[in-house]
Amino acid sequence: MSTSGTTRPLTTTPSSFGLTILPVLAFTLIAFMVTGIAMPVLALHVHERLGMGTVMVGLVTGAQFGMALVSRVWAGSVSDTTGAKRAVVIGMLSAVGAGLLYLVSLRFTQTPMLSAAVLLVGRALLGAAESFVITGALGWGLVLAGPKDTGKAIAWIGMAMYVAFAIGAPLGTFLYGRFGFASIGVATAFFPLLGLILVAKLQGIVPPARPRPSFVKVIGAVILPGAGLALASLGFGAITTFISLLFAKNGWSDGWMAFTGFSGAFVIARLFFGHLPDTFGGARVALVSLVVEAAGQAMIWSAPSPLLAIVGATLTGFGYSLVYPGFGIEAVRKVGPGNGGLAMGAFTAFLDLALGISGPTLGWVASGAGVPSIFLVSAVIVLCATAVAGHLLRMRRKAI
Repeated sequence: MSTSGTTRPLTTTPSSFGLTILPVLAFTLIAFMVTGIAMPVLALHVHERLGMGTVMVGLVTGAQFGMALVSRVWAGSVSDTTGAKRAVVIGMLSAVGAGLLYLVSLRFTQTPMLSAAVLLVGRALLGAAESFVITGALGWGLVLAGPKDTGKAIAWIGMAMYVAFAIGAPLGTFLYGRFGFASIGVATAFFPLLGLILVAKLQGIVPPARPRPSFVKVIGAVILPGAGLALASLGFGAITTFISLLFAKNGWSDGWMAFTGFSGAFVIARLFFGHLPDTFGGARVALVSLVVEAAGQAMIWSAPSPLLAIVGATLTGFGYSLVYPGFGIEAVRKVGPGNGGLAMGAFTAFLDLALGISGPTLGWVASGAGVPSIFLVSAVIVLCATAVAGHLLRMRRKAI
């Protein structure tokens, strides 16, 4: 079957929304298992096995998001012009390559800088892979859902990502503890192969022939909601990169529970409240969600016990859950119909920018003020995003 996306559209029956986009949710979940597996162990491997400091931890982690930033708009263009299926296949194949580079890096552990350099390249390739997968998935899902359920499609596809994180975190902890980092490399190559088998059986969607807006126009249209997403994503970045180090430095066990709490709350919020941005408006929902997210970050900063840190991570996940679809609706509306992949690619690039910068920057903060300070800084920056949400809300009211 062609992977170019030039086959006929998927035919849908008047079934439930969930059944309509179930295949997209399934391959998204499988693909993002690789991120969930690495979340609780990557920082430990770089810091403890390779002996690197928090700045290098941030660089290795941030390489994924930096490359995702570079490739995001390209992925959106591929999805909108040659089909979402092709974008997803490119992403899956790249993720397999990332897993192989993880394994290659282990051959050089006696030379830590070289090992970290190879790992950094693998993380960068994984960033490109995930960029193509999620951008293709969003483009595919937006077509299947239609304009009426734009926010719901964004929410549910993101929910599949975080189900993968919630499952992957304890699995990655188990694999790393039992078999070492080699098992993380094998798993990173294995899961995308499963995803390819699923995607190969799906029929692609024909991208309609229509004029495409320029890159500059798209960025100009999504810059405000994108800025809000970038600021809000500091909470996500702080947890994915540094929560395992916080647990390790405090002598707390079961750090994976913070990832699972974050991801579980994220999924629950999307499942039960994912319709709210479509119902009440994206900016309004984002505004409330940002306050909840910031409160969760502040709780982690001040947590005297692992239980309260886990509660803070859970609250962060619940708040952050609806920020993406809230701002995402505003981005898609500004770009216009038929360019969902390009709009979401450009919009999500702001998340990649934030995560790419936040890793080494927060690592630098930790090197001077300690790991807990990361979460205080993150809470303040997340609160700054409420100004963006408030401005978008005022713009919406004036337009009405």
